[in-house]
Amino acid sequence: MTGLTDVLARLGASALAVMRGWGHAAIFFFDLLRALPASLRRFGLVITQIHAIGNRSLLIILASGLAVGFVLALQMYYALVTYGAAESLGLIVNLSLVRELGPVVTALLFAGRAGTSLTAEIGLMKAGEQIAAMELMAIDPRVRVLAPRFIGGIVSLPLLTILFSAVGILGAWVVAVGLIGIDAGNFWSIQQNGVDVWRDLGNGVVKSAVFGVICTAVALYQGYETEATPEGVAYATTRTVVTSSLAVLGMDFVLTALMFSAPR
Repeated sequence: MTGLTDVLARLGASALAVMRGWGHAAIFFFDLLRALPASLRRFGLVITQIHAIGNRSLLIILASGLAVGFVLALQMYYALVTYGAAESLGLIVNLSLVRELGPVVTALLFAGRAGTSLTAEIGLMKAGEQIAAMELMAIDPRVRVLAPRFIGGIVSLPLLTILFSAVGILGAWVVAVGLIGIDAGNFWSIQQNGVDVWRDLGNGVVKSAVFGVICTAVALYQGYETEATPEGVAYATTRTVVTSSLAVLGMDFVLTALMFSAPR
């Protein structure tokens, strides 16, 4: 009986620790939202962070989008030609990218590149006591440091997603028309007829904006709450990638169920 009591006590302590962690993260997130209006008045900081977060992630996003377009066109063609539906290749590739692969893959790449960079940057500022120095000078680090990066991440990820999908479709066109021999006019016309701007493209952009909030908030939280040691910063960057990736994949299912469950 004593052993069972100990197990229940440990489970209860673990559950309370998880709840405290979630509550602390929620308070941090709402404090970050309250800091947004003040940070928008210093718009130069926001522009700097959009450049730092978005522009420096551009190369890996474009290269990955092109590679995904190449592979997706080949794989879809091998599947569609079996059923005599090779002319639908352009539509299938487009919908796969703008609805699902574009937002999700871009968010995962964003978490691995920009998210870890944000966590390490904030963590090193904390380790170097720059955050403490700001608080000592009555400067709110959430307004000066965190909120501009939060806005930069939210703005950057939808733009990167659009570029990822556009380059992926272009890569699919190169493979479909240049290598496989599908008619170029048919490749583009079936996309014009089958893709809805608001339902498909619009929902993909909404997905990427939500993923931007998740990835950036997780990265900033992990950096701001990390231990001020080299080991703590390294561990925080790992938690950023793992937490952001799992959150993106879980939220993707929820958003897909909400957006595309109703018939056209």
